[in-house]
Amino acid sequence: MKILIRSAKIVQKGSSLNGLIRDIFIENGKIAEIGENLMVEADEVVEEEGLSVSAGWFDMRVHAKDPGLEYKEDLYSMESAAKAGGITEIATLPNTKPTVQTRESVQYLKNFGKNNLVAIHPMAAVTLKCEGKDFTEMIDLNQAGAVAFTDGEHPLQNADIFLKTLQYLAQFGGILVNRPEEENLTHFGQMHEGITSTLIGMKGMPKMAEDMMVMRDLKLLQYVVSSPLFKMPNRKSLLHFSCISTAESVEMIGQAKEMGLPVSCDVAAHQLAFTDENLFSFDPNLKVNPPFRAQEDVDALWEGLANGTIDAIVSDHNPHEEESKKLEFDMAEFGVIGLETLFPAIATNNEILSAEEIIEKITTGPRRILGIANPKIEIGQNANLTVFSADKTWNYTEKSIVSKSKNSPFIGQTFTGKAVAVINNGKFWKTEK
Repeated sequence: MKILIRSAKIVQKGSSLNGLIRDIFIENGKIAEIGENLMVEADEVVEEEGLSVSAGWFDMRVHAKDPGLEYKEDLYSMESAAKAGGITEIATLPNTKPTVQTRESVQYLKNFGKNNLVAIHPMAAVTLKCEGKDFTEMIDLNQAGAVAFTDGEHPLQNADIFLKTLQYLAQFGGILVNRPEEENLTHFGQMHEGITSTLIGMKGMPKMAEDMMVMRDLKLLQYVVSSPLFKMPNRKSLLHFSCISTAESVEMIGQAKEMGLPVSCDVAAHQLAFTDENLFSFDPNLKVNPPFRAQEDVDALWEGLANGTIDAIVSDHNPHEEESKKLEFDMAEFGVIGLETLFPAIATNNEILSAEEIIEKITTGPRRILGIANPKIEIGQNANLTVFSADKTWNYTEKSIVSKSKNSPFIGQTFTGKAVAVINNGKFWKTEK
């Protein structure tokens, strides 16, 4: 297939083409020409006012419901949602049925991605069935293609398990992804603990539950790194905090980075768009974990993105069917969908980052953490690209949702910024105008 992207601004930090408006001609899955006013014949042309193009967007926290929970989302609907959101690669959590804890389960996900536009990078379980008790065969899973290790929806509560995981992964350059939460402090919690939870009479989840775990995990990481036997081959990050949500977490992780600890972190896009005060509506689509925090925490998250403390932005895409979400708030499941709104949610609420910085957080950032090469916009390179409009305004409605589940907190909102087309694995997809 021959594809021509016409007059698009190239957004790729460090490239000699960064900021230039160019035509890009793609043939047989590779970038064949880059120039101005290219005179070529193409099967598909992507052309409209105000286009930009970057390396394909990467979402490093997606709850894959397939296998076992396909009524919430299957691999085909997940891929369709990713394409609609401009995402060409995803990293999936292991909380499926069965759990991603065998070579076969890793290969099941990888093989689907090999044959489709959206590449899948599975993260495998740290402990069997993500129960926090017995270890999986992590070296074997790494050799099978697992890009990281995590118990996903279940934060590692046992300090000994956590410590031994870091020591084990350091031997072969693995990475532990953990969402920090002391679950003994959040039992039966429904939202952020604060003035709003008190006013509406709902049990809160204190910031301390996250802050304590960040502090614990960093102390254990420091203990591992300080060992004279510590070696970590070709890895800038050994511990990755996923979905941080408090100002204190940002501060502690920033200090750890200044100390030279091999740590990284991400934030979910929806955490940048809402606060706990939005829950006066009792909309179950606003029920997430970690919960929406106070405005001071949201401000700190934005500042953490700007100063480099926060390395990546994720969707934390977690689809649920109506029977799990259209309930009284305290009965509803935690989680929202986000593949289709990753970039728009950031761009619409952004007041501090440049377009280049936003793209960095959803391209280079997650790939650097996981040890995956960032696609280059150069002649001769495989085309792994996202074409987008940073200024396009559009309405996000329930009817427009591509995902099998519809549990989005953004339904009814007007967004600024939209993916227009994606190219990867020799395949092409573009939105309807």
